[in-house]
Amino acid sequence: MSVIEFIQSQTGMPEDYKNLSASEMEKRVKAIKAEFGSKLFMPGHHYQKEEVIQFADVTGDSLELAKISAQNNEAEYIVFCGVHFMAETADILTGPSQKVILPDMRAGCSMADMADIYQLERAWYELQKVYSDTIIPLTYVNSTAEIKAFVGRHGGATVTSSNAKKMLQWAFEKKQRILFLPDQHLGRNTAADLGIPLKNMVVWDPIQNKFEGHYHDETSMILWKGHCSVHEKFTVENIHQCRKDDPEIKVIVHPECSYEVVQEADDAGSTRHIIETITNAESGSHWAIGTEMNLVQRLIKQNPDKVIRSLNPYMCPCLTMNRIDLPHLLWSLEKVAEGEPVNVITVDPETARDSQTAIERMWQLS
Repeated sequence: MSVIEFIQSQTGMPEDYKNLSASEMEKRVKAIKAEFGSKLFMPGHHYQKEEVIQFADVTGDSLELAKISAQNNEAEYIVFCGVHFMAETADILTGPSQKVILPDMRAGCSMADMADIYQLERAWYELQKVYSDTIIPLTYVNSTAEIKAFVGRHGGATVTSSNAKKMLQWAFEKKQRILFLPDQHLGRNTAADLGIPLKNMVVWDPIQNKFEGHYHDETSMILWKGHCSVHEKFTVENIHQCRKDDPEIKVIVHPECSYEVVQEADDAGSTRHIIETITNAESGSHWAIGTEMNLVQRLIKQNPDKVIRSLNPYMCPCLTMNRIDLPHLLWSLEKVAEGEPVNVITVDPETARDSQTAIERMWQLS
């Protein structure tokens, strides 16, 4: 069953929840959490709304949260405040008796949706005709379980923005070329950081099922034509404007931003790197941050001794990441309390096994 078919099969949240006051919903969420205790675990991604993240038992990035969930043997229900691919990963790594729940099935990731298994199988066939058995696939954890499983079956591994450099080095020890998906920018920025020339990187267009531009024998990075709809909106012009407005400002961005933006910035790194850099920065320092707006606003609130702004002041929060709100959270928890949980995420055993292989290859090196 596809994600769309699954969404269509789910019962929607009753309209009554939208009429409740925030204080009433917060009171009911707290009561359910208190009732279930350690049997209920709520991980929350850094990009979640404040109205949701306030109830998280732990905050972090997607794979970190899935790993923590897997280590929690007491929890019977894991209510994952993130997006669909994160909940899939949690289901892959947790035990068979544990149920992973996504409060709103519309919470997805546009980047993950830019690579589906049919496109990948079709692309792999064409790439094998061109480069034979010289390619190893790597996938960003921001991908579907089916993509992770394909990578696992073909000798590859998952990567995070924190360990992408190490994983590319590992992959190049295995094969001459890497197929990196679904985010072309993380692949390009990481490869460039390893000293690979841009001329040795080529983009694969999954819609047209062909290379975009020139490819040759020296090609070492095949980049899937995918991107994060939030991070791709940050521009070099944004950086120039920030520096014009504030000559003291330092610019830090996520490597899902374009190559040009990463090159122009003062620093680039994973969500964890951004948080740690801002937290440990000198009091009174000035920062422009190129990442999701909810996290930027949280960092502003947590660091009142620093001058912090978004690199793009007109940037909207990630629309799909922000699907989970307080009404959906309460609804999903009350359905758990009634013994009728909704939006339970289940990955089939074969896909889960091969996905876990790709994840564990990464963990062995991390």
